[in-house]
Amino acid sequence: MNIKAICLGAAIAFSPSVGIAIAGTLDEPDTMKPFFTDASMKTMKPLKEFKHVFMAMPAEKQEAMKNECAGMRQPYTDFCANVNTLGGHN
Repeated sequence: MNIKAICLGAAIAFSPSVGIAIAGTLDEPDTMKPFFTDASMKTMKPLKEFKHVFMAMPAEKQEAMKNECAGMRQPYTDFCANVNTLGGHN
């Protein structure tokens, strides 16, 4: 194989536009805002309120969050810990 072709393929695969295509439920501000107490989304609601918001979501959104949190990534560590607790993925 041609090294140039391999490098070009790798560069395209890791380009910022691909990162946008992978964006999921956790990257949707409208979905995430209800879980936080402040507009900057830095302070999460206590688990009891978090659970109330989570359980009020459609089952499809809950499942999408659980799936994304199963492959947990930064900066969602604390958020996903709550989702995993509620979703039974302790």
